[in-house]
This record gives sequence, structure tokens and C-alpha cells, in this order.
Amino acid sequence: MTPIILLPGKLTTESKGIRGDSYSTGRLYSNAIANAGGVALQVPPVAQSIQSASDLVARCDGVLIQGGGDIDPKLYGQKQQSDKIYGIVNEHDILEIAIVHAAIQQNKPVLAICRGMQILNVALGGTLYQDLGEVLANREAHWNTYHEIALTANSRVALAMRTTSPSRSHSFHHQALNEIAKDLAVTGLALDGTIEAVEHKSTKWIVGVQWHPEDDAATEPEQQNLFAAFVDACRN
Repeated sequence: MTPIILLPGKLTTESKGIRGDSYSTGRLYSNAIANAGGVALQVPPVAQSIQSASDLVARCDGVLIQGGGDIDPKLYGQKQQSDKIYGIVNEHDILEIAIVHAAIQQNKPVLAICRGMQILNVALGGTLYQDLGEVLANREAHWNTYHEIALTANSRVALAMRTTSPSRSHSFHHQALNEIAKDLAVTGLALDGTIEAVEHKSTKWIVGVQWHPEDDAATEPEQQNLFAAFVDACRN
């Protein structure tokens, strides 16, 4: 069986070879899923997708929530406090939250990456630091860089990657998890204390990572292992 992975798309004005605006997903996500034996199925962020979130999840074997712009602070009970916030798109937020809720209700595997991990936390009642400059002396410490990550032994993410200290983990974010949703457990940290991985406490296989494993999955087995474990969970 070839697992079908639901991958919510984004509104974009930057596509080439397409007339007008478009919906898109990152190519590297689909490549990593394909290399693990699955197929990514893009769902556009339109009203019908939001209304049909439960049916869409039911027709697929798992869900991947990709990275992207920031989440509207209203969705985690805050006003915008930072001028560093960018890329808020209401349709992205609402569709992804609806899909996360449906996946949890149906006990479908989820891999939530970067913004995706933040969506997972917000969907379950957690909050975010609107900008890492609030808590770190160097607000650029996680922006387009590689840094060490310590994973909890025997956590889903560590077992998937077959290591507790993954190499070549590309960090590209200016926000991070603050208050952790009660249904999530922290399973990875950066050396500066920034939360790098979480997992759902009771569902089959729901993992969030703050870095971008897809960026190096083609050349780093540890990063590709995460996609392999996710696709295996979708298959089984």
C-alpha cells in the first residue's frame, strides 16, 4: 500500500509557469515523503477544504503540516506585540488547525514541521513567543542556521531518527513554543532551551519538530529517517 499524506497548501504569488496566483507546497516535503514510499496530496486553503477537513483526513493515511509564515496571535489569546511578525494568512491558520483537530480525533499520524509544530501547539491550547528576541539575547540564533538539538531518549522522534543528537538540523524560525499544550510532551531542546520537538501524549503517532528535516533529508539519513518513520506509521 502506498500511504497518502495530506499536505495543506499555501496561497502564493511567486509560482513560475502558472498563470496568476496559485496554491503550493514545498517540493522538499514531497520528495522526502516519496523517498519514504508515500505520496503527498496537496489540499488548497479554501473554504470548502476547511468545511471538509474531517472527510479529507479520513480519506488519507496521515497529515504533514509544513512551515510558512506566522500564526495570528489572536488564535492563542494574544494581541500582536512584535513588529517582527510576518506572513499571517487566515486561511492557512484555520485550515491547518481544522486538519490537526480532525487528525487527532481520528488518531491519524501527523508530522508537524516548524510553523507546523507551532500550529499543533496552538490548536491544542498552547501559546508562542511572538519573537525569540523576547527570551534570547541573540534573536537570530535560530534563523537560517544549524545548531545542536538534544532529543529525549526513547521518544518517538529519537526512535524515528535513531539518535538523540541529530546532525545537520536546519533551523529557520523566529518564533517558538512558549506555554505547552497539556496534551503535548516536550521531547527535544536546543542548547539555549528553545523547544525543538514535541509529541502527543496519547495518540498513535503525532510528532512536531521546530527545525526543517526536509532541507537535508536527501543527504542526511537521520533526517530522512524521520520521514520514513512517519510514512511507516501511516502505512500501519
